[in-house]
Amino acid sequence: MAAIDDRQAESARRSAQDAQQRARIHELEDKLERYLQATEDALQQLDWCIGYMHGCGKKGVARSLARNRSYIRTHVLRRAEEPVPSQQDDER
Repeated sequence: MAAIDDRQAESARRSAQDAQQRARIHELEDKLERYLQATEDALQQLDWCIGYMHGCGKKGVARSLARNRSYIRTHVLRRAEEPVPSQQDDER
């Protein structure tokens, strides 16, 4: 009978640990999603700045910002590079 109680206690302990791990994973996934959203928002703001600088004739500044944006997108987010509108205009 003691062996059965020990197994039940061990099973309950493992279930509790599993539940804690699932809760922690969910918390980390939520945090990751918030960070990714913040990064996307920052990239959109950077896109606006690049377009503004390009429109003001400060094309060198716009190019530098675009390189920074490209680095963030490819190395931090590990996503494919995508040109900003001012880069597309320069390529035509």
